[in-house]
Amino acid sequence: MEFDNSFEIPLPPDQAWPVLMDVARIAPCMPGAELTEIIDARNYKGKISVRLGPVSLAFAGKIALEDVDDVKHTARVKAQGSDAKGRGAANAGATFKVEPKGVGSIVLIHTDLTLSGAVAQYGRGVGMIQATAAQIIGQFAGNLRAQLAKEPVASSSAPVGKEAAQPAPPVAPPPAAKPISGFSLMLRVILQQIAALFGGRSKS
Repeated sequence: MEFDNSFEIPLPPDQAWPVLMDVARIAPCMPGAELTEIIDARNYKGKISVRLGPVSLAFAGKIALEDVDDVKHTARVKAQGSDAKGRGAANAGATFKVEPKGVGSIVLIHTDLTLSGAVAQYGRGVGMIQATAAQIIGQFAGNLRAQLAKEPVASSSAPVGKEAAQPAPPVAPPPAAKPISGFSLMLRVILQQIAALFGGRSKS
């Protein structure tokens, strides 16, 4: 299945891009995610947990950055993982692009996701998967903005000599965000479908 998401970041593209390319820095902002190994600058191992109602899924696998274009601010993320209890696997390819929006940026993401095994049955509703992805991206963006808000903004007119400001100590990344609960997502999807149904009838 394919779907699109986007989020905004309060930095211009030239500043937002290196932040987004720093996987070790932004990984804690992703709900339910844990970076377990940095293989090199483009390859990582990690885990991510998602709850769908009473079912808790935990995927462990690899993430790779491909086709990185630092000038056009585009890249592709390839991820593959298997459920820890052997209930299936997930393979995803996501392309993303950073574009200017106002004084900041907007990140556009197109995802192609394939589920296999019993996992495919848990996530068989396209609406559920899209809602899950939207909430995960929304929480990630909120956590990232909170992280950036704690960091000093670089000044282009910093004083020199004895009056020069000392570099600020690095800000610790936020604790890993909690997994998204699929129960609230299911309720939201059902309510949206009911609203759409009655909304369509009222127009007829």
